[in-house]
Formats: sequence, structure tokens, C-alpha cells
Amino acid sequence: MLPKSDDDLSRRDFLSLMAASMALAGVAGCKAEPPEKIVPYVRPPEEILPGMPLYFATAMPFSGYAVGLIVESHEGRPIKVEGNPDHPASLGATDVFAQASLLTLYDPERAQTVTQSGQISTWDSFITELRPKLDHFRVDGAGLRILTETVTSPTFADLMKQLLSAYPGSRWHQYEPVNRDNARAGARMTFGRYIDIQYQFEKADVIVSLDSDFLTTEPGKLRYAREFARRRKIAPGGTTMNRLYVAESMPTITGAMADHRFSMRSSDVRSFLSGTILEALERRHGTSIIIAGESQQPEVHALVHEMNQRLGNVGQTVFYSEPVEANPVEQTQSLRDLVEDMKSGRVDTLISIGGNPVYTTPADFEFSTHIGQVQLRAQHSLYYDETAALSHWHIPETYYLESWGDGRAYDGTTSIIQPLINPLYQSKSSYELLSALLGDPTRSNYEIVQAYWKKQQTGADFDDFWTEAVRKGVVPNTEAHLVSDPALRAIPPLQPVESSSIELNFRPDPAIWDGRWANNAWLQELPKPITKLVWDNAAILSPATASNLGIRNDDVIEISDNGRTLEGPALVVAGHADQSITVHLGYGRTRSGNIAKQKGFNAYSIRSADS
Repeated sequence: MLPKSDDDLSRRDFLSLMAASMALAGVAGCKAEPPEKIVPYVRPPEEILPGMPLYFATAMPFSGYAVGLIVESHEGRPIKVEGNPDHPASLGATDVFAQASLLTLYDPERAQTVTQSGQISTWDSFITELRPKLDHFRVDGAGLRILTETVTSPTFADLMKQLLSAYPGSRWHQYEPVNRDNARAGARMTFGRYIDIQYQFEKADVIVSLDSDFLTTEPGKLRYAREFARRRKIAPGGTTMNRLYVAESMPTITGAMADHRFSMRSSDVRSFLSGTILEALERRHGTSIIIAGESQQPEVHALVHEMNQRLGNVGQTVFYSEPVEANPVEQTQSLRDLVEDMKSGRVDTLISIGGNPVYTTPADFEFSTHIGQVQLRAQHSLYYDETAALSHWHIPETYYLESWGDGRAYDGTTSIIQPLINPLYQSKSSYELLSALLGDPTRSNYEIVQAYWKKQQTGADFDDFWTEAVRKGVVPNTEAHLVSDPALRAIPPLQPVESSSIELNFRPDPAIWDGRWANNAWLQELPKPITKLVWDNAAILSPATASNLGIRNDDVIEISDNGRTLEGPALVVAGHADQSITVHLGYGRTRSGNIAKQKGFNAYSIRSADS
């Protein structure tokens, strides 16, 4: 529902903004295509025919991982997104975020110019102010910090490697609020190092999901959903289909697909692997999968590794690979290190590339307070957001449909990202920003990305390699190296959990994720699975818990966690775990476009690093 108040966006305003977006899309059709050669997915005609679409392969980075796409373009204007059937992470499918990403491209409320302290400025002025700092950092770079989200781009990683070498003592931090810290820590606890996990659901007869919505939230979700669906049908000559057991606190799409669903608090899920479930798994040696959700503690992930190996699943349905991320770290600790350095005055210059740390970082870190101690602060993002408001400089980010780039999928497969349209605004890509930090602010995306791949693909056949990789959207032979039979360490026993208190769970929103899609009206208008909420979030609880607390739907309740409090409407949902409350992230924005602002409540305001 669209709230009707003087401060909030009315439906008339919403429709006006939508009209502006569509008008801008029409204007974009008059813009020139990117000056570099872009390569259609199918063999092109000799010239573009009015009214006849062309299709181009590209990829959309989402939480670091690339999703292979085919984009339909009419006279240089992208108008439709579908999955790339040649890409192993999508197999021709897309999700709601990829479909809605077109609206963000044409959003007139994206940041449009470089600003200094909120006033319009220029890229040259930013470089001029930055240059004396960079000259000093070449001698002693200890005061320079780069904060990014998850990175899988080979080109970006190469630029960061050059930067850390050019400025000795500088540091690279990574953080995003919906991260894989627990899975990383679980792998380190089990194997002594970071290892990624890949699943082959098509080979699994029995699947046990421990608070994992693997059909909609895992990096490999599109492929996993396709493989899982195939086994829901009895093949010719077969007699059985797969069986899915789900233990979860908040009802999800994966839970709705389960043959057996068990509603329990997230902290109680660890006790699920016993009795009847274990017997069912042991009868399916080598043909089952146990998967733990990202919200589960590292000890649970470690237990899952041990059980998958004991059940003979490793090498059959469960595979381990070298990390796909360019610099895998436990992101909350990386952010904690940055905050400690800011508090102690060791950070002179902070460049934040992507993300919105003032809004999304744990409340107990008090990032918005300590960032004020940094002498030079620059933010690079799509919108003038909460972090931009506390930065000296804001650099508009070039959107993925406007920029050359690259990225790796969950299995390591690399895609070349090719633009479909010239940048609509005076924006810069992350590659151009890093190139500027390295002393070359004039290189284009195309030059930077090609330069990296020329180092990887030496020889006279580079042009053929490049054309085919761009055309198909997949760089051949770039999958992550599999790790066979990694040695397991001794795993500490699971500790009992307190069962009397009400548990508070923070989850990414099904429509706007961590808030990055909050200004996308298509996603705000999209009813969320199970709850059917639109344009809002709520404190979700079970009928029994609501009855015990005397709460009814739409009551405004107070939620406290570690001494921090917020208020929000209650929503009673059947199937939710008792003694548990779920809140979704991404709402309560104060700085962004009009679509996003003042919708719902800000769950980040009470979320601590340990939540």
C-alpha cells in the first residue's frame, strides 16, 4: 500500500515518477550506442533495421556474483532482460532483480553529477583535490582505506592489487550487510581455510535445508531452482522424485516447496539433524544434500560439512572449490578493523566504492559517528544516499548496462559485461575510479577491461577470443578449480541455546534485498512471497506468539535488541516459528530517491554485529 501523508509519496507522485522514467527511456533511445564495438548474441544483420530488436549478452553483478543475461535492444535502447542459456549460473533464467534492473537504468533520481559537499562539481576538480593526497600515499599509504562490497571481478581485483602495491600501507576492506561470513567461518573452522561449496541438486534424492532459502537467495539460486525442479518430476522409466525437508523460522519459497516443513526458531535448527531425518539420509548414501543457510552460525556450517562427508555426498552432490571472490574475508571483522582505525585517527582518506555503509553497517559500530574523523571522504554509488550525505565527494556510479566490466558467477565462470547504452549521466565506473587513484583518470572502461584480458590471453588470436567471449557472455575455461577431498579438522560440539527468550531474526527483503533496490517502484509494488506485503516491512511473528503477547495485525509494537529500540507494525503469519520475530532489511531510508524515502522502518538501527 502507498501511505497517504504529506511527507510520503502519493500514488499520483509515484505515477509521475514512473512517467518520467519512461520519458527518459524514450530520450535514451536517441543517444548513441557505446563508441566501442559491442557484439550481438546472435549474428547481426548488416545494418540495424528500425523496429527489429537486437540481443546482446552481458551480466549483472549482484552481491558481487555475476548473473548471465541476454538483453533485448531496440535502436540502441535496452528494453527487456532474460537469462543467458549459455551461462551456467542462469541457464536462461532470471530473477525479479534482473527483470527490474531496467527500471533502475532509467531512474531519473539516480545521482547525475559529481558533487562536493552537496554542491555540483566536476570529475577534474575531484582529481585535483585528490592528487596531493595520492602523492603522499606513494611514500606512506597507511592513511588510505578502500571500502568495497563483495568483489569477484578479475579486472577490479587486478586494479586493487596494483593500488595496494603503489600505496604501501593502504588497506582494502569489504562489507555488505547480507554477506557470507558464517559460511566462510564455517569453512575455515572445518578445513583451515576458505573453500566455496557448489551443489548438484539434480543428483540428490533427499535434500535437507537448515534455514536455507536456496531457491531464492543463494548465489547459485537460478541453476539450483532449475535442477531442483527437474527432479520434482518422475523421469520416464523412473518411480521416484526428490524429497525435500526444510527446517526454518520464517516461511520461504523453499519451505513452501518442501515435502516436510518444520517450523522452529533459527537457533533451534541445529538440533534438527537427528532421528528420522538421519535415517532417511543414511539410506541415500551419496545421493543427498544437507545445506545450511547463511544466517546459521559457523558451527552449524561446520557440522554440515562433516555430515555431507560422512554421508558420501562430497564428490557426488556436494563439491568444494577454490573461492570465487577476489579477496575472501570475513566482512564484519574487516569492517570492525576499519572502524577501529577511524576511531583512533589512523584513516586520512576513505574511498567507499559501492554500498551504503552509513545506512547498512551494524548499529554498535557507530559508523556514522566515526566517519566524521576521516579528513577526506569520497563515496561512489548510484544514488546520493546516506553515506554520500556524510562524504565530502560523491561520484555517480555508472550502471552495469552502461559500462564495460567483468564478473564471476558462483561457480567461477567469468562473463564480460558489455554496455547496451551510453551513460545517461556524468558517471564513472569503479574501474575508472581505481584507475584515477592509480594516476590515470582518463582511461575508459573499455581500455581498462581489455588491458586486463590482453594480459590473460596472449597471442595473435586475442581479437577472436574477445569477440566470442563478448558475444556469448561467457569466457571459456574460467570455472573455479575444484578441491578434492579436503581434510576435515576436529569440529567443536554445538553449544546449547537459550530457549525461553524471543529470538529476533534479520533477513534480506524479498523485493528490495538490503535496500539497494529501494528506489525501484516495480520491486516496491511486487507482493512479497507468503506475506504479500508491498511498499513496507513489518515485524513478523506466529499466531501463538502474537496471542501470548496480546498482539494483533497492524498493531505498532516496540522491538528492542541490545539496548536499541524501534517501532514497527506487527504482521501475524501462519507457519512462522513461535518465540521468534523476523524483520526485513532495506526500509526506513532517509536519503535516496522519493520512491525509497520514509517507507517502513529501519531494521539496521537495532541490528548489531552479532545479530
